[in-house]
Amino acid sequence: MIELTINGQSHSLEIDPDMPLLWAIRDVIGLTGAKYGCGISQCGACTVHLDGKAIRSCVTPVSLAQGKQITTIEGLDSKVAIAVQDAWQKLDVVQCGYCQSGQIMSAVDLLSSNPQPGDDDIDNAMNGNICRCNTYVRVRAAIKEAAKSLT
Repeated sequence: MIELTINGQSHSLEIDPDMPLLWAIRDVIGLTGAKYGCGISQCGACTVHLDGKAIRSCVTPVSLAQGKQITTIEGLDSKVAIAVQDAWQKLDVVQCGYCQSGQIMSAVDLLSSNPQPGDDDIDNAMNGNICRCNTYVRVRAAIKEAAKSLT
């Protein structure tokens, strides 16, 4: 039995401990905000928070998530998360939207630890979040907008 806490709710799951966390979240729990993109931790579409830090859930076995707080895009509700989501809407960041939950999860992690990031900080934090629609300029602007709203 695997015990996971996702968005503040406990789940007891009869699953293989080596199952990727993404599959437990999407297929077993039914939360579909985190997406499957590459399956090798290279695109960021599957990003969730594990104890507040952005991780790639497609390569993280559920056994490593036991006893930790897992937050998906559906569970974001902090001041920083709201600022990021508001900036995303204000600046119309989303195009197709497939990568955006991962982008937002990474941006929230960045601003939670560094509320006034520079361009290099943003580049480093967002590295590995691939956007087929090339919304990188809008993502950067939204992160800066969210940071401005937090001061």
